[in-house]
Amino acid sequence: MSNISDYPLSFRLVRDYVVCTFKRYYGEYIVVGRENIPAGCPVIFAPNHINALMDAIAVHSIAPYKLPVIFLARADLFKDKTAAKLLNFVKILPAFRMRDGMENLGKNSEVFEQCVGILHQNKGLGIMPEGNQGEERKLRPLVKGIFRIAFTAQQPYGTQPKVKIIPVGIDYGDLVKYGKHVIINIGKPIEISEYMKSYGENPVTATNDIRERLTGALNRLSLDLASAKHYSCFETVTAVANSSFVEKLHFPDNTVYRFIARQEIAKTLVALEESNPEKIDRLESLCKEYTGLLTKVNLRNWVLEQKPYSIPAMLVEGFKLFWTIPFFVFGFLLNFIPFFLPVYIRKKIIKAEYEGFFSSLQFGIGIIAFPVFYLLQAILFCSLANASWKLTLIFFFVQYPLGKWAIKWNREAKRFMAKRRYLKLLRKKSTDLARAQSVREQIIGMIL
Repeated sequence: MSNISDYPLSFRLVRDYVVCTFKRYYGEYIVVGRENIPAGCPVIFAPNHINALMDAIAVHSIAPYKLPVIFLARADLFKDKTAAKLLNFVKILPAFRMRDGMENLGKNSEVFEQCVGILHQNKGLGIMPEGNQGEERKLRPLVKGIFRIAFTAQQPYGTQPKVKIIPVGIDYGDLVKYGKHVIINIGKPIEISEYMKSYGENPVTATNDIRERLTGALNRLSLDLASAKHYSCFETVTAVANSSFVEKLHFPDNTVYRFIARQEIAKTLVALEESNPEKIDRLESLCKEYTGLLTKVNLRNWVLEQKPYSIPAMLVEGFKLFWTIPFFVFGFLLNFIPFFLPVYIRKKIIKAEYEGFFSSLQFGIGIIAFPVFYLLQAILFCSLANASWKLTLIFFFVQYPLGKWAIKWNREAKRFMAKRRYLKLLRKKSTDLARAQSVREQIIGMIL
């Protein structure tokens, strides 16, 4: 553990491989604000925390190549000796909490001293300032550990700029599904030296001030559906009104601006909950009715959002899907085991119940399963087809793109069938569909 800040070749190779596969795990990997990461000084990356180990990998993916980032994680993960060695290898230190026993809290002093030493070596720390993970897309109160470390590390430099906290907002298109987007928003660094005079006079006041600043930064960089009572309602409204807000704000229709539009919807809802709680109660009722109607007609919000659908366009789409079926089958068969094995292990063997850890498990199993199965299948191909080494090498590398394309085909096929269901319900003049469309318009109208 004393050498955790070293940067050996073995770690660099593992990090490069994990970061490379992380970027391909998501359909869109988007980084905003990379220029806000300073060079040649100690930094503490402070991301919001909703997706277990994927959040830490997201930070590794934006860190400068020669900057190792050491993370803190809950101490109970270190109970097993093998796990502890692995966590130490990937540069993770234990952080002890009340639930780990009062007798263990004293160990945090040693860990914090290590963190301060790491910063004094101009290396990076990764600390989840919320202190724990939550699946809901909202910020939880920030704990004081990150500020204690930052102030202690800054003390030798006084008011001279040195230690910085980098707020990082991470948004996932889906916490579990493969192929969705990830947006990593990097905020401007918070200079700890600006608070050192105040810290010397009143540490509590200085800590509260910097905590408030970091909270505000993370709020601007992430999606903060800040409601305890109406969270589900907020989540539904941000999805339903997303396209309408993009149009209202005259944004380009792309992933980044759709995210910004969701942030604007969240701000509108938070303000509305405070100023007009009766209106939010009405929205809550409409959202429950709307989600119930969508379940009843077996449709999702996007189907109603993207209408109208023309018959000629549907015919063309159906024809494209039909003639590409052989490619889908080939890609599916080549990738069936590596794509579905991680899900099977997670569900049936590990039996994980916390959704916020699903993608971390599947990703971790997958980065081992994929190359192993691709290598075995390439060897089998070579032996059965008596192929040359060049052809075998090509076969090895085309397996993943074919699998990725097969998943995309499957999603497009599902979307095509959903649009067909919508048109069928429209022809039958479904009262449930008509009501769903009416409720959707009411929801949008109430916040525009």
